[in-house]
Parts: sequence; C-alpha cells; structure tokens
Amino acid sequence: MLISDPVSTLRGRRRELGDLNALVGRVRTGASGALVLAGEAGVGKTALLDLLTARAGTHVRVERMVASESEMELAYAGLQQLCSHMMGGVEQLPPAQREALQTAFGLREATAPSPFLVGLAVLGLLTAAAAERHLLCVVDDAQWLDDASARAVAFAARRLEAEGVAIVLAMRVVEPEFAELPRLEVEGLDDDDARELLRFSVPVPIDGRVRDQLIAEARGNPLALRELPRALSPAEIAGGFTLTASLPLESRIEQSLVAQLEPLPATTRLLLLLAAADPTGDPGLLWRASEALGLGAEDLDRAEKADALVVGARVGFRHPLVRSAVYRSASPAERRRVHAALAQCTPVERDPDRRAWHRASATLLPDEAVAADLEASAERARTRGGVAAAAAFLERAAELTPAAAGRVQRLIAAAEAKHDAGAPAAALRLLDSTRDISLTPLQEALVGRLRARAQYALRRDRGGPRAFLLAAARLEPLDPALARDTYMEALAAALFNGRLGEPGVVEAVARRILEATAQDTSERARDLILRGQALLAVEGPAAANPVLRRALRAFAEQEPDSMDLRWMWFGCRAAIDVWDRDALAGLADRQVELARAGGSLNVLPIALTFAMAARLLDGRLDRFAATCDEVDAIQNVTGHPLPSYGRIILAAYRGQVEEVERRAVQLRADAQARGEGNVLSAVNSSAAIAYNGAGRYAEALAAARPELDHTRELSFAMRALPEVVEAAVRTGERPVAEAALAHLEPVAAAAGGDWALGVRAMTAAQLRDGDAAEALYREAIERFGRSRMPFLEGRARLLLGEALRREHRRIDAREQLRGAHERLSACGAYGFAERAARELAATGETLRVRTAETLDQLTDQELNVARLAREGLTNRDIGSRLFISARTAEYHLRKVFVKLGITSRAELKTALAELD
Repeated sequence: MLISDPVSTLRGRRRELGDLNALVGRVRTGASGALVLAGEAGVGKTALLDLLTARAGTHVRVERMVASESEMELAYAGLQQLCSHMMGGVEQLPPAQREALQTAFGLREATAPSPFLVGLAVLGLLTAAAAERHLLCVVDDAQWLDDASARAVAFAARRLEAEGVAIVLAMRVVEPEFAELPRLEVEGLDDDDARELLRFSVPVPIDGRVRDQLIAEARGNPLALRELPRALSPAEIAGGFTLTASLPLESRIEQSLVAQLEPLPATTRLLLLLAAADPTGDPGLLWRASEALGLGAEDLDRAEKADALVVGARVGFRHPLVRSAVYRSASPAERRRVHAALAQCTPVERDPDRRAWHRASATLLPDEAVAADLEASAERARTRGGVAAAAAFLERAAELTPAAAGRVQRLIAAAEAKHDAGAPAAALRLLDSTRDISLTPLQEALVGRLRARAQYALRRDRGGPRAFLLAAARLEPLDPALARDTYMEALAAALFNGRLGEPGVVEAVARRILEATAQDTSERARDLILRGQALLAVEGPAAANPVLRRALRAFAEQEPDSMDLRWMWFGCRAAIDVWDRDALAGLADRQVELARAGGSLNVLPIALTFAMAARLLDGRLDRFAATCDEVDAIQNVTGHPLPSYGRIILAAYRGQVEEVERRAVQLRADAQARGEGNVLSAVNSSAAIAYNGAGRYAEALAAARPELDHTRELSFAMRALPEVVEAAVRTGERPVAEAALAHLEPVAAAAGGDWALGVRAMTAAQLRDGDAAEALYREAIERFGRSRMPFLEGRARLLLGEALRREHRRIDAREQLRGAHERLSACGAYGFAERAARELAATGETLRVRTAETLDQLTDQELNVARLAREGLTNRDIGSRLFISARTAEYHLRKVFVKLGITSRAELKTALAELD
C-alpha cells in the first residue's frame, strides 16, 4: 500500500474525532457549521475526512472534492467541481445571484459577476440542496483552491447558521480567506501512538536506534511513519544503519512515494503523470490522452494494482500527496509532453481555457498562437469575475509573446488585472519588468498610472496625489477620457489626505485640473463634477456652485456608465457642499440602487455612507442605524478601506458620549496612520455634537475648534462650525464664535436654500440679543420645518427656548422646549432631548425622557434582521443585504418575535421604537 490505512492513521485522535462527531451531530439536527482541519501533509487530515463522510449516515448528503494545485489559475474551477451535483437548485436563487453563478461557471454570457453575489449564490445553492436532506461539503487540499473559489467557499462558510449545512476544509496552512473559521489543528501522534503505528507499519524486527530516529524525524506524522521505513533496506532496519535527514519532511515523504513507484514500467509512470496533470479526473479525457501517448489499458491496471490510482466516475489518487509527488518528480520535458497530449485531447469548444492552459504548460519557447489563446482566456476569466485568473493568464501570455511590443501590452494588462484583484505588490513587480523594454508614449503613461494606483493602494502616502497628477498629464494628449479619470483619482486622494497630506496639494491638483479642462465643454456628469470640485478648491463656492448644480442635474438625468457610477459619490459630496438635501438624498439613493443591482460592492459602501447623511437630515436615526449595519456587513466581507465613522456619528446624535470618546481614540489613530485628514474632521465634528448635546460646552469647543483652520476642506469641517459657535458662546469665547460665523456666512449665502440659510440664521442668532435673536431663530425654525429637517428644527427650538427662559419668558420658552423635546426624541437624538427636558424642568415642567437603552436580549444580528424586517424587506432581501441565507434571516426573526413577545412583522415598529 502507498499510504497508511484510516484505522492506523486515526490512532490517538480522540480530540479530533470528538470535534468531528459533534459537527456531524449538529448537521443531523438541522444546525450548520464550518471547520478547518489544518496540519502538515501526511498528518492524517484525509483519513479524518474519510471517517467523517463514513459517519455522516444516510440522512446527510455528502459532496466531496480534492482541490488541485494545477488548477489554481482557473477562476471558479474548484467551486464548479464542488457545486456540479447541486446545480439543479440554481433556479431557486434570486435572479441576480443565479445569473452571477451561471456567469462564473461559464454557463451564460454576461458582464463580470460580483464575487459577493457569487458567494451569496453559493450560500443559497447549499441551502437549497439541504432542503430535503442535510448537507456535508468536504474539500481536501483546500490550499490549492483558486482565489475566486476560495473566496466564495469562505464567504458561504462564514455565514452558515441554520441551513442544515456543514463545510469542512482540510489544508496544510490556513489561508487568509479561511482565517476566521473555527479551526482544528491536526497535530502529530505522541511517541506511544507513533511507536504502535510504526510496529503496525513495519512488522519485521526493527533496530531500536533506527526506530527512535524514525519517530524523531517523523514528528508523529502518520504518513511519514508509514513511508520513511520503506526507503530503508532490511539491513538498515534490522542492523542499525540509519538514514540521514537532509530534506523537509514533506519532500522526504514524496520521495518515498516516488521510490515505491519506480519499479513500475515507464509507460505506467507516464500514465500516472498524465492523471496528475489533469485535475478534472475526467476518465474520457484520460483515455484519449493515453492513446495519443501510446499508453494501453495494462498501464491503468498496473497503476491501480500499485494502489496509486483510483478509477470510478472520476479518476483520482489514493492520497493527495501521491498526485503532487508524481507531478513534482517528473522532468520538465515529461510534464510538457503530457500537457501537450491533454491540450490535444481537450475539445476547444467545450473547455477552451483549460486547453489554453495545458498548451501553455506544454510550451517552452515564445509562441504567439499560444499567447493569443491565453489572452482570450483572460478575457473570458474577466467576464466570469475571475480577475486573479485573468492576471495569471495574461502574465503567462506575456512570457510567451515573441514581439516586445505585444509583450509589453500584455504585461501592462496583467499588472492592471493584478491591481484589480487586490494584489498591488504583484502589479508593481510586473510593471518593473517593463523597465528595459522600449515603450510607446501611451504605454509609458499607462505604466505611470498603474504604478501610481498600486503604490497608493499599498502605502496611502502623501505623494499619491502628485503621482496621479503626473500620470494624468502624460495621458492627456493620448487618452483624454482616462486622463480625466486619473485627475479624479488625484483630487480624491488629495481630499482624503486633507490636512494630513502635503501642504497645498489640493489646490495644486485643482489648478492643474482647471488648466487641463479649460476648453472642455462637456456636459457629461463626471466631467462637470471634476471641474466643479476643482473650482471649489481654488475659487470657492460662489464660482463652483453653478457648475456643481449642473453636475447634480446631469447625474440625475443621464444614464450612467460604469465610470459615472464609480464617481457618483463625488456628486453626493457636491450636494453637501452646495447644501442641497434633495439632491443628496436622490443621488445617494440612486447610487445605492445601481450599485446594489449590479453587485458593485466596491461602490456600495461609499454610496450607503452618503445615504446615511441623507437619513440624518431626515431625522431617521433608525434608518441610519440599519444602513450602518449594512455597511459593516459589507466591510466585514470585503475588507473595503472606507473609514468606519458611521458609528461615531450615530453615537454622537444619540447622545452616547462615552461611546463617542471610545471610538474617537481608535479613529484618530487610524486616520493618522492612513493619512486621512477628512476622518479627523468627522471625529471632531461628532465629538462636538455629543458634547453640545450633553451640555459639556468646553469639551465641545476643544473638539471642534481645530476645524476653524481647515474650513477650505468644507464637508465635515464646515458642518463643525455651528458646533463651534454654540460651544464658544456658552463658554464666553465670543471672538471664536464670531470667527466661525465669518467662515460660515459666505458659504451659506452662496448656497442659498433652506438648509444653508436656516443654519446661518440659527448660528447668527446666538450672537444676537433680544428681538434680533428671536427673529433669526424663528427664521431658522420656519426654514427647517418647511424643508422637513426635524433634527435641525428641534435644535433651533431648543436654542430659542433656552434664550427665552434666560429672559424669564417661561410660557413662551415652554412652547419651544416642548416642540424641541418632541422632535429630538422622535429622531432619537436623546442627548439634545434630555437637554430640552432639563430646560423644561427649570421652567417648572417635567417630562419623561426616553433613553437610548439597548435591548440586551437581542443579539447584534437579530437586531440587524429586525430593523430590515421593519422596513418591509422579505427574508430573501434581508439575506442579500446582510450576506446571510434567507433561512438564517427567518431563524433570527423567529427569535426576535419570541424575545420581544410579538407574533408578526407589523408589531416590529412599535416593539423596536424604544430601542431606536
């Protein structure tokens, strides 16, 4: 036998067997779970999987696969193998998920699917497969899964809760995608079990010194204990002549396995190599390729008798290490020979990508035909969403391209694919390989742009904006559209850096944009927003606002392409800069809808962040919180680099001062590390709101005062100015308040409209007395009421009520303070509502104050599900938003009903009112 049998391998595995039995037990009861078996090659993971599947029983459906190193560059190859027998349930998936999965598997032509829609589709497919019989999915050698498959499997595994599905993955080293899953480290046997296994494996007398050295070198590895003795002669075993250890254990095990195969005829070993080079295990392909190589049925018989090959519905190896040992021990010429046969026998119309990869593996010298096939495979991989696979195809295509010009073009395309796949360091490596090749001006500009993008993704340093600017200038005469996109990246990087960036870089970038677009008459939304934002940075709101308003209309009226969608968030920022709440709400909601429909999870978090800003103006902190939940869910899945300041804003408006202080420490540290000055503005503004709500004016002023030096940044810095005025007036710092108002007034005047002019009136009133102050407060109240901004209206009423009480006009003060309390409480702004209640108490009237208490009995996920259900979403929609299955959403909702003592969704609004 080539490998140890399961019985001997499982000696001393009580802990591992207990965990696996527990997992099987959970699946049989309809629960779900995932588990990673981690350990070195030969330590017994496969034997544990064998026992697991044997013990699953007839009530559990088992789907098992072995990943292959040779398919790591084929997008979704592993996933397709795992799901092939479950595709009957694909019609039960929501249309977007169904189309994404079918596109990933090459079953339909469409644009590249979102990898997260594919992950949701896999979760839904597993759930559907488990509807009739609980499901156990087993993946051996999972370290060899292609990137796209690994992400999709990990995505589904992390979200299993109540589907009746278990996923067990065995791998040598836990890959980053699977790091968050429960892990079972499969370690070597202890010395007593190792001696027993060695006695079982070597039934002849063995010298004590040889035995002890074998046990020491094997380090409890069961396969090593079986295979290393086979490399010893009988004299060495019995007489004490020991072997020397010079190679890693895995390599020595593979050497032993190869040594056992050496007595086989060369034709049989060639058949084994052929099978090792084809991880699909397709018997028909193996027979056709065998015939092409002149191999016969007798070679297959000998391979099976040697216990190396297992032939059934698929051709496989008795142990994954046998496959790798056979393939790695072959000479390069032998590998090229079998790959050539496999390429010849793989129908191009059935599997063009695998055929192209085999052809490339069979090719030593540059060959344009092979390179062109690889380039076509890269395009198909991109269409299926396999960006990492596209990069691998293109990199190999570049290596095989004879002409320097074509090689450069493919290297640039491969570098771009590497960057898009989240591998900027690999992109830079490919770009470095173009240094010694003559480039055209366009190629030089493209290399410069890609280098700037990759370096900024890696380091986020202060030099990023100028690197983008240089790349854009080079592209300007060659590709104006791409140049505009690069200018946009330069401006976005400069704005994100803000005060932490290079001094003056925002204005420098903006001036260069204005120079480059001076003759531009385009009315395209993205062109208008680029010029408008540059004008804002250089000439201010009066010059920029007309252009920005045209951009907002264009975004609302024009059909967006992918580039428009990508930069629509700049339009949302412009809506805030021109104080247009309707444009902000409309544009943010549109971007959310488009990003969600297209599965653009790189765009969706940014769009949702601006939608949250619109919900603040609406006074809907409950919807703000639900959107925060969705942003958090996406960031947990994708690792999206968007700063997570939604929670600190929510805590500030709810009056949770301690929560704001806790989050501020981490956010400020992160902002400094990442060079994102706009995050500091968000933190300072949030802290000032929380402190003003609590009546802690000195601390509010300390938090917001730094923003006076950065009002050119607008956005959060401008929103902090009313907080500066309120805190400064209350602490006797009138000159500071007047300075803040002086910054605010021209911006508000240029914007016009109820939002801007209402804030100006409310702020200016605090620096006036008597009738003049009251008139301004009432103007603000009227403007905020007319434009349906309850939080701001509540604050204006609170300020007026406080002023009237100081003038001893108690009756008038009570009217305003009651209105303030009512509006602020309805919004969930409990800090300001409590301040209104305290003021009312000072007039002799007492109110019950609702607090932002949490329902401890609800978990975070139950609360997320309940909030979305309250908004009218179905279980399927909730699952899509929170990246869980519809069955898990239903499971959580049932628990919510029990905990809250309700029986229907209609009761959720009332039941959750106190919480929100």
